Amino acid sequence: MVTKEFVKNMFSIEGKVAIVTGATGALGSAIATAYGYQGAKVVLSARNEKKLKELVDKLKSEDVDCAYFVADPAVEEDVKKLVRFTVDTYGRVDILAAAHGFNAPKSVVDQSVEEWKKIMDADCTSIYILAKYVAEQMIAQGGGGKMVIVSSARSKAGMAGYTGYCTAKGGVDLMVQSLACDLTAKYGINVNSINPTVFRSDLTEWMFDPESQVYQNFLKRLPIGRLGEPEDFVGLATLLASDAGRFLTGGNYDATGGYWSC
Repeated sequence: MVTKEFVKNMFSIEGKVAIVTGATGALGSAIATAYGYQGAKVVLSARNEKKLKELVDKLKSEDVDCAYFVADPAVEEDVKKLVRFTVDTYGRVDILAAAHGFNAPKSVVDQSVEEWKKIMDADCTSIYILAKYVAEQMIAQGGGGKMVIVSSARSKAGMAGYTGYCTAKGGVDLMVQSLACDLTAKYGINVNSINPTVFRSDLTEWMFDPESQVYQNFLKRLPIGRLGEPEDFVGLATLLASDAGRFLTGGNYDATGGYWSC
């Protein structure tokens, strides 16, 4: 039965406790900021303490209740400490938004096995480690939770030079589906991924030149008519973290501007 109270509050995450990894990146900082503006208590995590502190100081100046913790999500002990810090600081964990990532595009004949493993650890193994220890905390505290995992449009299609990244993101999508099978019905933990197309960041700014061949080629397969901006994805990140997404789990959600359609 639809109630006014549910409809008025279904997108609210006010008072929830969220961990956001990759919080110094373009998308991670956008999600962390959006969650904070909506009244969530946010623990921002990344490897660069200087950037973390600058962002947390900015958010605190805007009355966002937040803290930071330096951690590498691919390091098991770091993740354990991150979860413990969050619980020590705010008492629980309600939302995980994993927005970190790494790539080093090279042909398979040029990329070392070591570098390929680094991509896999940074983009795929790290998600398993985070999901494991956050799930353990959510189960211990009760009440379920939400996991929002940033994957990629590249999870569903190969690309030259992306044997590491595409493989890792494809693994993330399947992991999300398997995690949902493990965690949702039994523990009330919804697990979903956001699969964005190219969005503006320090690393991709060069692709946004409308005169460039790269940009023009992208637009041939983008019905939305433009590349992404970090703020384009905070609505979906909120939906999947809120009661509005309570029946959504195991999904790999198209945030490609239509790229998967063409």
